[in-house]
Amino acid sequence: MPWDVAPLVSRETELARLAEVLDGLTGTGHGPTVVDVTGAAGIGKSRLVSEFCARARDKGMTVLRGRATEYEQHLPYQPLADALADLDTEAGIPSPLAEFRTMDRFVLQRAAAAFLARTAKSAHGLVVALDDVHWADPASLELLDHLVRHPPRRAPVVIVVARRERQTSPRLAASLTRGVEAGTVLRLELGPLDRGACLAALAPDRPAGLAAELYAASEGNPLYFLALLQAGRPAGLSSLLLDELTPLTDAQRSTVQAIAVLGDHAAPALVAAVTGRLDGRLDADLRELTARDLAQPGPDGRWALRHPVLRALVHDTTDPTLRTRMHRLAAAELARIGAPVTERAHHVERSLTGWDPHAVTVLTEAAQQAAATAPASSAHWLGVALSHLPERPVHGALRRDLMLRRAEALGACGGLREARDLLHEVISLSPPGTDDGVRASAVTLCAVMERHLGRYAEAVALLRRELARGAGLSPTETIELGLELGSSAPHASAYPDVRDDVARTLELARSLGDEVAEAGALAVTALGEAYEGNTEAAAQAADRAAALIDSLTDQDLAVLCEPLARLSWAEAFLERYADAERHAERGLAVARRSGRLYVMPHLLLCRSHVQVLTLRLRSAVELAEEAETIARGIGSDELLAFVLASKAQALIPALPPGDGTALAVAEEAVARAGSGTRWWASIAWCMLGYAAIHAGDPARARAAVLRAGGEDLSGLQPSMRPLFLEVLVTAAVAAGDSEEARLWAERARKEAERLGLPAQRASALRSSAHVPLAESDVAAAADLFEQAAEEALRGGASLWETQTLLLGAPLTASAGRTARARAMWERARWLSAEADAQLLVGLADAIRPAVFVEPAADTAPSADPDPDPDTTEADPDTDTDTDTDTGTPSQEPMPVELAALSPREREIAALVAQGLTSPAIAERLFLSPRTVETHLFRIYRKTGLTSRVALAALQVRGELGDGSA
Repeated sequence: MPWDVAPLVSRETELARLAEVLDGLTGTGHGPTVVDVTGAAGIGKSRLVSEFCARARDKGMTVLRGRATEYEQHLPYQPLADALADLDTEAGIPSPLAEFRTMDRFVLQRAAAAFLARTAKSAHGLVVALDDVHWADPASLELLDHLVRHPPRRAPVVIVVARRERQTSPRLAASLTRGVEAGTVLRLELGPLDRGACLAALAPDRPAGLAAELYAASEGNPLYFLALLQAGRPAGLSSLLLDELTPLTDAQRSTVQAIAVLGDHAAPALVAAVTGRLDGRLDADLRELTARDLAQPGPDGRWALRHPVLRALVHDTTDPTLRTRMHRLAAAELARIGAPVTERAHHVERSLTGWDPHAVTVLTEAAQQAAATAPASSAHWLGVALSHLPERPVHGALRRDLMLRRAEALGACGGLREARDLLHEVISLSPPGTDDGVRASAVTLCAVMERHLGRYAEAVALLRRELARGAGLSPTETIELGLELGSSAPHASAYPDVRDDVARTLELARSLGDEVAEAGALAVTALGEAYEGNTEAAAQAADRAAALIDSLTDQDLAVLCEPLARLSWAEAFLERYADAERHAERGLAVARRSGRLYVMPHLLLCRSHVQVLTLRLRSAVELAEEAETIARGIGSDELLAFVLASKAQALIPALPPGDGTALAVAEEAVARAGSGTRWWASIAWCMLGYAAIHAGDPARARAAVLRAGGEDLSGLQPSMRPLFLEVLVTAAVAAGDSEEARLWAERARKEAERLGLPAQRASALRSSAHVPLAESDVAAAADLFEQAAEEALRGGASLWETQTLLLGAPLTASAGRTARARAMWERARWLSAEADAQLLVGLADAIRPAVFVEPAADTAPSADPDPDPDTTEADPDTDTDTDTDTGTPSQEPMPVELAALSPREREIAALVAQGLTSPAIAERLFLSPRTVETHLFRIYRKTGLTSRVALAALQVRGELGDGSA
């Protein structure tokens, strides 16, 4: 019985779950976007996927099928390219894989996801089925990982992957498992067939005893069972499959062997070329192989053997000499017809038996083309070339060059340690005095690898040892090493420790008239001084670096990706947001073209940081997610910690109040940072504190910031200390420690005065406002918030302006300046809505009653010099709020005071002031956390407050007798 027409047996449960997936695609349900089918070889994964695809076609959906293959695991994007070959590209949607050699792999990943979404919408549903994914090339695995983490949710598309669990790469297995936990991946694990169903469906006309014996021998594996049925006797699977080849003629056997060697690229013309057969005779052989169910034609005319197990068996039993000859003929034929060099490289690799200069040229050319899109394949082909390079002095320069290029490719695809070790070997093969420049480049790149691995001391020691050679270095090499040494700060040491080295590098670059190197040194200077908070020195260096960089061409800037990243971050710290984004955008364009992908996270995050501060949140999150994809691919925990911290910063204002996603991302950031204490680790802990304060956990926020900076806070980035100190002030207020809040606020004021930056001054003013607020001087606090909002507006930081307006508007209203308060609220609400800043929109809506509250009838007229006569619609809770303990309706209006709260709500407010989290309050009061959150929501509605911090401050004033509680 042919494998592809055998009935599907004993998979009713799996088919039912797949039917639910199809219902989700057609709009009658909600299903996952990835289906993960796992099981042993021959267990029926492909057969189940075929049935799913047939049912999808019956529903009018477009179905694309692709397959990874065992012997072509370094052909970039083979499975998806195979699937897209089934698509009618004349429909007007060009495949991004058609031009994959012209873009970097991360742009390609996003383009592929967008392409699938567009295709799905135009095709009324799309199924992409990828078989044998355990053999997929590294670039395809990265693409699948991206699709699992960023599924096209708004498009009717589902991706089906079939794989063997034990042969799957750990990274893909982990990605799919995360998807299962998140509900975006449906996993179907196929086991042996049910005995009764198997015998009834597949062996109805066989003697019961023989069928049972064959089933036992197969252990319920359908491929094995069908082979046993065909043979009619128990035997090993390999011997059964080889028996099928016995009746073939020599020519037919040669054709089968050619198809096994060529894999899924077995077009008839290529088969003819490697077998030497004429087309007419080959056609007859192919018809015979089809009749015997050994080979099958695909929709594109290419041929494949019936099952990967059969292909592996034929391939491995083919005489090695014949197999090598077939690969050599295939490479020659592909070269003749102008096939891509990456496709030819596979056959060249398989045909190599010794040193062949032409073959090495093909491999190195393929490696160069794949460097940006598929660096793992690039590294592989360079490794093959090196393995066949003779150990002779005449080849020494070529060996070092290939090793250096392979190290670059390994670093780009996450093999940082392997790259570092290879570079150590290059350095040892390049003694001082070698004048080809490879040694200095290897030392510099090795320092980069060490830096990304978090081994800063080793990086600095390596650079200083090389620089100590002095006269043995060329000026160009000295500059290259000096720039990397400067780049070690503020990671490895404080910038003052390398300031003199950077100054010497800058002076040398100027003496040589090397404007590119001069711009690089100035960018290092700008970032170092900006980080340290030396605003004036940083601004001068940034001005000079920008003037030079802006005058250079993109070709000049090809080696300035990292300096562009440093300049853009320096400008961001100097609050020059437009300049920072402009230089980051240019740096990204250069990095993508030049293949320097390890620089891209820094440039992407700079753009994301600027867009968070200027309230372009959707784009900011997308940029952070792209940086995350790259960082995970590179494999550096240190870098990933920084990326995740930046992503958390973008998510906090973007998500609605109460959403815990940003906190979870910040928690992963500190987990990745480990025990680190330098810049990126400190930022990760600070972002955890920032997320925790918004999650209502001030005690954790305080602990996180102190962990970041130490008790003296010297570990905090000097140029951003006022913002981090604001977290400590807010946490102290929440804990009722007004003295600690005052001390932190005073320090924030002094730090902001030294920096002279608007956003930092705005932060310090917000911190200072808590001091008079704790003393019930609402008017003074309101004045400080208004000044802070003006500073933020002047600096162009819309995020801080909006947040400040929302915090200050209720206080301004309480101070009697109702018209001003309403204007503040309206601007903040508009900015929040325009940016889709869900946190800020939620806060604005929560404080609206406090800003627009009307005075009671017996209240004296407002002293506001510009009273606003407008009235607002009544809140439904104002007149009919019910006491949660007694059920008695409350007739009081909703003032900003504790008197409006029920006894239970006042009890919860008091516990909030003590710094307890919702779960802790729930445990103390024998309530569920959900009930506590419901009470908190009602408290916020009644008081017009927006956060636990403000509630704690109000509670403290009440306990001091200054409130109405």
